[in-house]
Amino acid sequence: MSNTLELLNWRYATKKMRPDAVVPTEKLDIILESIRLSASSSGLQPYQVLVVTDDALKAQIRKVAWDQSQVTDCSHLLVFAAWDNYTPERINMMFDLVNEQRGFKNEGWEAYRQKLLAYYPQRPAEQNFEHAARQAYIGLGSALIAAAEQEVDSTPMEGFEPEHVDRILGLGELGLKSVILLPLGYREAGADWLVDLKKVRRDSADFLINR
Repeated sequence: MSNTLELLNWRYATKKMRPDAVVPTEKLDIILESIRLSASSSGLQPYQVLVVTDDALKAQIRKVAWDQSQVTDCSHLLVFAAWDNYTPERINMMFDLVNEQRGFKNEGWEAYRQKLLAYYPQRPAEQNFEHAARQAYIGLGSALIAAAEQEVDSTPMEGFEPEHVDRILGLGELGLKSVILLPLGYREAGADWLVDLKKVRRDSADFLINR
């Protein structure tokens, strides 16, 4: 079995984290860079990641996150926040960045820019947000794998009230809406009921479909 698969078997949705255990900067940086390097539709990266370490902010978020202790006990709380809409400014920003970084303009790339400008901004903002949120989940997947490879525990959370988290973190002013929370830290094995339970997943024969 590859080391990656061994670590994915090791990881689980940690229920109790040690509040005194801090994820080293070098490990955190690898996890965050893995998110930044993730794939996204048309390369737009239509989300951002907030790294919350302030205890007062984490305490406020816990109140609107089903009182889950990982929110305050974690070392770092990652908040994946998607664009609230696709605007011409945001689309052009990413296409201009590509041209700047690559040092040239490509005719096909510029034609694709115009295609997106004619398509996304015409759609309802909520439809665009939902599409952007799905891109954030791709980044979440990268974070879970990278955290496992760094032997850092994590717990993806949808159990929170997004509108309240948006208010606490001032996301509306940034044109962002929270999508999912990811506490990072280290398990408190003696207090976590889930830590020693067998990981259960559907068998490959039932899960995979070959055509």
